[in-house]
Amino acid sequence: MNGAQRSQTREPHVLVTGASGGLGAALARHHAALGHRLTLWGRNEERLNAVAGSCRALGAMVVTRIVDLENPTAAEHAYLEDDARDPVDIAIFNAGLSDIRAPDALTEDPERVRALGLVNYVTPSVLATVAAGKMLPRGGRIIMIGSVAAFHDLPFGTAYSGSKAGLARFSTALDLYTRPRSVPVLLVSPGFIDTPMSRRLSGARPFLVKPARAARLIVEASAQGKRHIVFPWPFHVLRIIDMLAPYRLRAALLGRVKVTQSP
Repeated sequence: MNGAQRSQTREPHVLVTGASGGLGAALARHHAALGHRLTLWGRNEERLNAVAGSCRALGAMVVTRIVDLENPTAAEHAYLEDDARDPVDIAIFNAGLSDIRAPDALTEDPERVRALGLVNYVTPSVLATVAAGKMLPRGGRIIMIGSVAAFHDLPFGTAYSGSKAGLARFSTALDLYTRPRSVPVLLVSPGFIDTPMSRRLSGARPFLVKPARAARLIVEASAQGKRHIVFPWPFHVLRIIDMLAPYRLRAALLGRVKVTQSP
């Protein structure tokens, strides 16, 4: 039975990682309002339960799970258990970490580099591979939440931009294989979203997008079968400029950017 046939017989089952706040919570509530069944993963039990409660208030059936995404093996087992309980139709790998080099440090913290690599790239790639393996015989959709940082060399955020770049390449490569087999993969590359993660950053956050609007754009793009979305639109222009600009100019501009963050 393919994905289209299954969707006619039951409402989709949507799994969202990083659902305890920010964009993940907005994605959960958006799907809840559509009547979808939800499995929500998060790190903070109190916040995750609060999001689950708001989704149940919208009429959704919700299951929650506390998962450590720095442990790819445990995350893989958790996904297999949730899929065995109720086959996942839409897998949204949203969880991520953000960090930058401290102003007084020579380099980024190696432990944070490790954590960002695991949470932003390794674990979602493992989970997407597991999800694809389960979905290919029956149909489904995968959504990978990346960042516009993937397209720029950020000297103050090498681990973040590097891990998101890896995720972006993995997502588009996986899509080339799975889309012809009825499992499209959508890569999402947002700019600044008004979440606790972005609020840690000092200075301006241009073209800030509210989580609810971001969730709507993502869900619509996935339903339309898009491969990649960048929003808001000025960041698409910046990506093109970065691709076309000479290296010396890019290096000079990015080298002058100063960013700090609160703890």
